[in-house]
Amino acid sequence: METKHSLRLSGVIGDSIVDGKGIRMTVFVQGCPHHCPGCHNPQTHDFSGGYEDTVERLIQKFKEDPLQCGVTLSGGEPFCQAEALSVLASEVKALGKNVWVYSGYTFEELVSGTILFARELLSYCDVLVDGRFLMEQRNLTLPFRGSENQRLIDVQASLEQNKPVLYTL
Repeated sequence: METKHSLRLSGVIGDSIVDGKGIRMTVFVQGCPHHCPGCHNPQTHDFSGGYEDTVERLIQKFKEDPLQCGVTLSGGEPFCQAEALSVLASEVKALGKNVWVYSGYTFEELVSGTILFARELLSYCDVLVDGRFLMEQRNLTLPFRGSENQRLIDVQASLEQNKPVLYTL
């Protein structure tokens, strides 16, 4: 029998062009411990909100649109559901597509070993947009992020070098 990997979601958008390079499917997970003032998605904070879905159904939905170049994991806080999202990300990579992830955690926090399955999820990610949204550093001119403290990280180069390596657009 096939294992079902359950996720708690706020929503899914197909054909997004604002959550990473190219046309993407964006998965908004439900639940976030950060509660950043001015957050773009405050409806995703409540861990009991949203709805349940499966990784398998999301993969099937992704496969139905051949124009999508990848998946973006957003939220909420994706690393609160890192185990199931690792399965999703590995399937997306197996299809030859890319994975972006938005997190309120920094790269340094994610690789510290304190967040379960964080390194596993990172191992399938191409780009990490890291850091909490800071209203006092809000900048609407920045591509793919909301405040100046947030970084676009080349995840694979960063894991190889054991330090953050910025992703260049």
